[in-house]
Parts: sequence; C-alpha cells; structure tokens
Amino acid sequence: MAANGVPTPKSPLARIVTQKQQNGISHGDGGKTVKAQTIDELHSLQKKKSAPTTPLDGAQGAFASMSDDERQKQQLKSISASLASLTRETGPKLVKGDPAKAQSGARVAHHHHVEAPTISVSDSALKFTHVLYNLSPGELYEQAIKYEKGSFITSTGALATLSGAKTGRSPRDKRVVCDDTTKDELWWGKGSPNIEMDEQTFLVNRERAVDYLNSLDKVFVNDQFLNWDPKNRIKVRIVSARAYHSLFMHNMCIRPTPEELENFGTPDFTIYNAGQFPCNRFTHYMTSSTSIDLNLARREMVILGTQYAGEMKKGLFSVMHYLMPKRQILSLHSGCNMGKDGDVALFFGLSGTGKTTLSTDNNRYLIGDDEHCWSDAGVSNIEGGCYAKCIDLSKEKEPEIWNAIKFGTVLENVVFDEHDREVDYADKSVTENTRAAYPIEFIPNAKIPCVGPHPKNVILLACDAFGVLPPVSKLTMAQTMYHFISGYTALVAGTEDGIKEPTATFSACFGAAFIMLHPTKYAAMLAEKMQKHGATGWLVNTGWSGGSYGYGSRIKLPYTRKIIDAIHSGSLLNATFEKTEVFGLEIPTEVEGVPSEILRPENTWSDKKAYKDTLLKLGGLFKNNFETFTNYKIGTDNKLTEEILAAGPQF
Repeated sequence: MAANGVPTPKSPLARIVTQKQQNGISHGDGGKTVKAQTIDELHSLQKKKSAPTTPLDGAQGAFASMSDDERQKQQLKSISASLASLTRETGPKLVKGDPAKAQSGARVAHHHHVEAPTISVSDSALKFTHVLYNLSPGELYEQAIKYEKGSFITSTGALATLSGAKTGRSPRDKRVVCDDTTKDELWWGKGSPNIEMDEQTFLVNRERAVDYLNSLDKVFVNDQFLNWDPKNRIKVRIVSARAYHSLFMHNMCIRPTPEELENFGTPDFTIYNAGQFPCNRFTHYMTSSTSIDLNLARREMVILGTQYAGEMKKGLFSVMHYLMPKRQILSLHSGCNMGKDGDVALFFGLSGTGKTTLSTDNNRYLIGDDEHCWSDAGVSNIEGGCYAKCIDLSKEKEPEIWNAIKFGTVLENVVFDEHDREVDYADKSVTENTRAAYPIEFIPNAKIPCVGPHPKNVILLACDAFGVLPPVSKLTMAQTMYHFISGYTALVAGTEDGIKEPTATFSACFGAAFIMLHPTKYAAMLAEKMQKHGATGWLVNTGWSGGSYGYGSRIKLPYTRKIIDAIHSGSLLNATFEKTEVFGLEIPTEVEGVPSEILRPENTWSDKKAYKDTLLKLGGLFKNNFETFTNYKIGTDNKLTEEILAAGPQF
C-alpha cells in the first residue's frame, strides 16, 4: 500500500515453470487437450494393438511371408474349416472380434474375406459368427463377467465361475468310435473305460454341436499345444461358447508364443465344446442328455450336455494315451519332480494317496502334477497348468496352491462371501469337487520348460486303509508291473451308525478312466523304460498302521516325507531288506527319521490273528481284481505275463 493509502496495483506473479525439456522429452504434467470428442473415442486411444515380440524371418513356416491381412484370412479360413457342417460342407462366415464392439458398418468392411452369402441353404448362411481368438486372461475375465451368470472376481483376483449341473466328469457318458482300426487297437469290454459308438452316431452329435456353435453370435477359439517335448508336441484347437472354458484351456494347455501362433496352421486335434446344448436322447447309444464323444480317426472330440471343464482336459489326456504309444512314448497319469542334481521321480497314486502333496516339494523342481510322457529323451509334462482340488484348502498345509490362486486362475464351483469375496474352501454347498486351474508358472519352483531327464525312481502310492501294507517296499520289475496294473488304494466308506469299513479300489495304471490301450501295454512300456534307464520301483503306503481304519492310525506325513527323501537321495537303496509274507515285498529294516517298528506292519498290530486275516483278505481282493488281466500275453513267449502273475500275493 502506498503512503497516501491508495492500494498499489499488484504486479503479475512470475509463472512457475514445471515443464523442463530433457533430450526433447517433456517431464511436466501439462499437455495438449486430447482430440477425442466422445468417451468411446477416448477409450480407443487407451488401447494399442499387440504385436509379436520377436520379428519373423521369411523361412519361419507357411504363414511367415504373408501380410497381416493375408495371415488373418488364412487363420479365419482354418477356423471356418474346423466349423464346417457335414451337410453344407463349408464353415460359417467368420469375423474376428467381439460382436458387442462391432459398429453398424464394420461388418460390411469384412465382406472381402468371404464369398457372397447364398440363401439356398438356410438363413444361417446370412449371418456372421464372430471369433474371439486366443484371448488373454484379462479379455476373458471381461467376457465372463459381462455375459456369464455366476462369474465373479474373488478377493485374490481369481475368476470364480460355475460349471452348471455337472460338477464332475461323466465317465458313463464318454464314448469312443469303434471302427476298423480302433476295434483291434483299443481296450474294450470288462474293466475298460472305453464305451463304443459308431461313426454315424458321432457325426450326428458332431453336427448338433457344430450347428449350435454356428448359431451363436460369437465363439471362443483356443489354438494351443500339448507336450513340452518340442519334437512330439500336439497342436490342439478348442472351439467353445464360454469364456470360462476358454480361460480354463488357456491355463491347462501349453500357451504358444505370438510367433508360434502366427505359424500354427492346421490343428492335429479339435474339441467342439457345445456343453450348454444337450444331445438328443433318442440318438442311438445315448443314455442321457450328456455325451462326450471321441473320434480318433477324425481327430475330433464333441461335448454335449455338460459344462464341466475337466472333460476337455481329461479328453485330451485320453487322446495322448492313444497317440503317444504309437511313437513308442509312454503316457503316464503321474506327478513328477526333479532334484537339484537332476534326479527325477514319478509319483503314481489315486485320489487321497498324497500324489500332489508329495510331488510338490520345496526342495525339488516341479515338472508337473498330473500328466506326463516318457520318451527316449526323458520326461515331459503334457500340460501347461495345474488342476488342483480346493476342498479344505489352507495356506498352512498347501501354501504353493494357496498362493497360485490369483489373477488368471479359474476357481470352479467355490462359495465366497458376497461382500468381501473371500472364498470359503470348506464350504461344499455347490460340490465337494471344487477346483482351481492355473498356469504351472504360478508355482514358484516349477521347472520351465517342463522337461527333465529319465526318471531314477518310480513311486507307487497307496492309501491302505486295511493297514497291512508296509510304509515302504522296494519292488522287483515284475512287482512294479503287477502293482502298476492293479492301481490299488482303499477308500473309507462312512455309514450312519458310525461303522466304517475300508473299501478296496483298483484303477489300472493308476488312471483307468483315461487309458485307451490294454493296461498291460502301458505296463510293458514302463518296464522296458525302467530297465533301460535303471529306474527303481517303490510301493509307499500313506494309509493306516497298527490296525485297519477305525482301529489303527494313519502313518504320519513327516514319516512319509522322510521315506520319500531317502528314496530321492538314494540312501534307501543301501538299506538291509527283509521279505514279507503273502505279498513278498522287500521292506527296509531302517529308514533315517522313521521309527523302525512301524516299517514292518505286523509289529504295530496288537492282534496278530486279525492282522493275518486282514492281510489274506486284501491279498484275495488283489487276486480277484487281477483276473481281468490274466488272459493277455506280454511278449512273444508269454514269459513276462507269468512273472507278473507270480509277483502278486501268494497264499
């Protein structure tokens, strides 16, 4: 203020410069106004198109020298051929992208991709089917949450979803085409999982599935691989109607790089998942509205009437059980891990035996949890992900699985809090068979790529609720084959009045539901590979000791882990062994960290007569089960078959 009291005019403040130029780059928070006039235009500026991470040279496959436009035409042509109807012999007219995002004039722009539509067949020829091709997890989350009721994001970022009325596999509805080739090659009849159908019925169901998929505005298409062994990998295409199914297979199969995807070409095997649509129950061979059909000659699988995603996973496993042995590669339903020194172990076991728990080991690399191949080069995982049971899952007991349930993971049929989206893994309201499907790299100690050298140990796991099998036995080759073909464990069946009796369960090759050839063929291949590469067979009982279920107690997990550690280290091979009666198993007299008295089962039973009676009972169950396989000859002179039979229980 001036001395005369008149206010002095304020001088303008110097502008504070926040924008400095360094090497021509602006580091300020100022900027030009965006050119967008609408929110849609603004969103379009937000997204950029993804491109291959590495350049392609001219020699990299059939698609490499093409322009982007030509490559997309070829890709759509291939998918259209996969969806070809048998009556029209041509596939639908395809457009890439989400129909919800298509502008009114956008479809016209794609007309140069296809021939002019004809109206002589049906109105379906006038429509376009939009292809959502190999979408990322983020894109599939958006599709599921927008369009599929029952899809939610849980508190850890996983996608919770519902599989509909079927919350497990439907083995009685799975059929295989019996033709001139498969009638002699596959295992049919008593004990076999293969239920036959003729090709005409398959084609009826295929047409129904393809017509359903073609009637939709959009379909999801996954092009992926099976088998981490690059020389023996299989290209698979999955066509489905649900984002859930597409994300599930994205996780469970091996994910191609952008370069591999551009050169994918024609698939070796195709799945048509029309699970929301039922089969026609009046069709020959159908016994329900569900049908899962395999045609090995056409290399196709059709799913009708079930949305349970595990049908796709296990259907492809069945295909590998057929294709791989033709290449002298053994397909295995097993877990697999590798030590720091490169020693590989295979873990076979039915549900509840501890296969997942024991193959997941912080001190060893996980090659895979469920499906493997054993070739002349070593072992390789068939899958690109894990499919873990979630019932009663806890961070303390299974931290690796717990931590893998994050963004990108599919959670099937779980129950969660409506507000905070915390999952209650103990809740069986939807089903006891709750599952998580996640990429294998979500496990910190996974070995990528999922391959390893030849196995050093083959571990057969049995949860013996009868309490008569030893905690560990070293097996001869014939015994390994006998117990591999038997695939034994014991379940505990509860009754209302509290009486609980063990029930013996046998599943050939520890995975009878998925094998295609006779079990003895897989057993002979296993023996040949074990002999060639010097692998040792072990039988490990993770079940009861000191009496059957209800009287004895389950063998403590720390003891079983000590036994497995001794197998891995090789120290157990140097132990002193004694032979048991009836089963003739060689059991060690000492294992470091395990009480010696529990190594011999009869020592832990107070009632020796009850032990002997129970032992004979179990031996009889083994013998009865094995009668299914006694008519098959292994080898030209049948000598091996006789050795295997002699390796079973002797009374």
